[in-house]
Amino acid sequence: MMNEVLSIAEYLTTYKLDYEMSQADLYGNSGQYTVYPTSEEELSAIFAFVHKHQFTVNIQGAGSKRGYGGLIDQADLLISMEKFTGIVEHHSGDMTLTVKAGTKLEDVQRYLEDFNQKLALDPFMPHVSTIGGVIASNDSGPKRLNYGSARDAVIGLRVVYPDGKVIRTGGKVVKNVAGYDMNKLFISSMGTLGVITEVTVKLRPLAKSTATCIISFQGEDRNTIYSFTRNLLNNSIEPISCELLDPIVSYNISGINKLSLLVSFEDVEKSVEYQIKYIQSLIEEEMKLTILRNSEEKQLWDRLYHLPIDKEDEYNNGEKIFAVAKIGTINLNVIDILLKVMEIRRNTNIDIYTHGGVGHGLMQLYIKGKESEMIEALTKMREVTNENGGYCIIKHLPLAQRLVFDTWGETKGAHYLLEGIKTKVDPKKILNRKRYVGGI
Repeated sequence: MMNEVLSIAEYLTTYKLDYEMSQADLYGNSGQYTVYPTSEEELSAIFAFVHKHQFTVNIQGAGSKRGYGGLIDQADLLISMEKFTGIVEHHSGDMTLTVKAGTKLEDVQRYLEDFNQKLALDPFMPHVSTIGGVIASNDSGPKRLNYGSARDAVIGLRVVYPDGKVIRTGGKVVKNVAGYDMNKLFISSMGTLGVITEVTVKLRPLAKSTATCIISFQGEDRNTIYSFTRNLLNNSIEPISCELLDPIVSYNISGINKLSLLVSFEDVEKSVEYQIKYIQSLIEEEMKLTILRNSEEKQLWDRLYHLPIDKEDEYNNGEKIFAVAKIGTINLNVIDILLKVMEIRRNTNIDIYTHGGVGHGLMQLYIKGKESEMIEALTKMREVTNENGGYCIIKHLPLAQRLVFDTWGETKGAHYLLEGIKTKVDPKKILNRKRYVGGI
C-alpha cells in the first residue's frame, strides 16, 4: 500500500506535521487522527491529499462547538485550528483587523483594548470560542441587538476549499461593494464548504461610558412585562441589549431571584445617563431597578457569557445530559416562550431555564435531564416555538442524543439550494459530512 497510496498517518509523519491519535469524544465530530496545521500552505496541502484519496475530514477550532450538529462520530481526520493563531494585520486608523481563524475571541478583544477598540461580537464562552468558529456558526449573544451578527462585522475571508484551493472573499476595506458578497456564503455554513483561515473585520471604538440596568419584576404577569418592554422599545433610546432572564438565570448572574430584564448602554457618559433616566421614568411599583457600572457590570456579563460551560461542568456526572438550544422567534414572543419554559420547569422534573432578547428575538435555552426527559423537553420546546412562529436549533447535545433528536428541525423549501451549493463546492462530500441542516 505504501507504494500506491499513503495512509493518513504515513502522510502526516512523512511531511512532519503536528498530529496525534484522537481521543474518543462524547460529542462525536472527531477523527481517527487530529492534525494541528500552523500555516495556510500546510492546510492546503492536507486538503489536496485527502481530496485526492477521498478521506473524510472534520474541522474544529478549539472544540467548543463539538456538540453543535453532526451525525458522524469519527471522520478519517480531524483538523484542529487551535494552533492557527495570531494577528495578521491591524489598521487602527481604518478600524480594520485581519486575524487567523484559530485565535480566541477573548485574545482578540484583549489585544484591541490597547488601541481603545473592540470587535463588536459577543458570542457565549469567548474564552474558548475561536474567531473562525464564531464566524462559521454565526454565533452571537444578547448585544446582537446593537452589534449585529458576524455578517455585519466581516468584510473579508480567506478560505481553503475541500480540494486544497485557496480563495479570498470580500476585501480589507470597509467600503467594498463590488460583485457578490461571498462572505455570507461561509458565515453560518458550519464548516461544510471550506475552512476559514483568515478573517478581516471592521472594528468599533471602546465606549467612553457603559452601564447595565436590571429591571426585576416582582411577579410573573405577562401583561406587565409586555407593556413595559413595548414602551421601552418604542422610543428613541438605543440599548445595546434588552435581555429577558428567567429567575434562575437572573439569580445565577446577579443574585436577584426574579424575572428580570437586562438593558445595557454604551456611549458617551451624557448619553448613557440620559437613557438611564428614561428607564427610571418607566419603573412602576411592582418593579425594582438596579444599575451596574464598572467591575460589577463586567462581572455580570462575564457570568452570563460563561453560563453554558459552567453548568456543564456541574452536570457532567454521567447520570444526566446537558443541552443548549437556540430559539428564534418574533421579538416580543420571547416573553411568552420564557413564561412557558418556567411553567414546564414547575410541572416536570426537568431542570430547564432560559433567557432571550426581546429586541432581536433570539433565546438561549439550557436543559439538564435524563435522556427520556431531555428528548421530551426538546420536543415540547420545538412545538412551543413553532406555535410562536419561530424555530428551535440544538447548539449542544451529545452524539447519542443527536442521532435520536434532529438538531436542526424541519428543512425548508429552499433546502435544495443549500444541497446544490454543497455539491458544487464539495462534490466528494469529504468535509464536515452530515454536520449541517438536512444532513448536508
